[in-house]
Amino acid sequence: MKRIYILLLFVMMAWGFNVAAIKVLVANIDPILLTSVRIFAAGLGVLGILYFMKILRLPTKKELLMIFYISIFNVVAHHGFMALGLTLTSGVNAGLIVGLGPLLTMILSTLMLSRHITVFKAFGFFLGFAGVMLTTLIGSGGIASVSIGDLYIFLSIATQAFSFILISKLNPDLDPRLLTGYMMVGGSCVIFLAGLSLESNPAQILKLWDPKLGLIFLFSAFICTAFGHMVYNFAIKQVGPAESAIFINFNSFFALLGSALFLDEVIEWFHVAGLVLIVSGVLIGTGTVDYLIRRRKARSNAA
Repeated sequence: MKRIYILLLFVMMAWGFNVAAIKVLVANIDPILLTSVRIFAAGLGVLGILYFMKILRLPTKKELLMIFYISIFNVVAHHGFMALGLTLTSGVNAGLIVGLGPLLTMILSTLMLSRHITVFKAFGFFLGFAGVMLTTLIGSGGIASVSIGDLYIFLSIATQAFSFILISKLNPDLDPRLLTGYMMVGGSCVIFLAGLSLESNPAQILKLWDPKLGLIFLFSAFICTAFGHMVYNFAIKQVGPAESAIFINFNSFFALLGSALFLDEVIEWFHVAGLVLIVSGVLIGTGTVDYLIRRRKARSNAA
């Protein structure tokens, strides 16, 4: 079990640092074009691994429609808004907003899956929302100057959370690792066509031959996106969704650390305060704290 926890921590570190990696890449290459190539490479990486694991199979016609439907939100909107947002806001702000993912998933599951929301969870939502507001409003100088990039990052996380609800409602029989790979490949093709319609110059991708940009691209596509999602899908089955929420909180921490280390961005007091509020909100809002308290009581009673 300790190995699973170590792997989860590694994935969160990779995902956090990926915010800085994408920000560097989109500063040199059109974000839509870059996203399509990065996700396509990650999807091929996932399918290649599954082939050697003897899990790979072709989806049915019904599964193809479901893959396309979910990938519009999970891949196209999520990664598209993320890439655009990082061209217009700081890595620090993006990292903090990303931390709202589990909380948004909880809220949408309450609204769309008719799950009961407790006062405890509502308080968690309030803390998380306050953390984002503290970061974006104070950091930008007021509500009138909130970056459109911050809004794009929020939409990125919101569409991803919505896709998780879709997966839950549709309850696909397809292995989640296969679903991930096919969604990445299919979704990246949609993003690429959208980029061409916006007159994106495909020749920009040749910039990835630069050793520095090339290494960053490989790290983002294969380590963070392909390997990271596969490990996470495997690990969440081992430790359960409640405990995995604890590790997701490290995502924002490593995003802040990566922004400071690799982008030379300054972490202010309101960033730290926002991080504390978001982490507290996620832990409370997703029921993780309540779950851990009940589990400790159960162990005490058993002893």
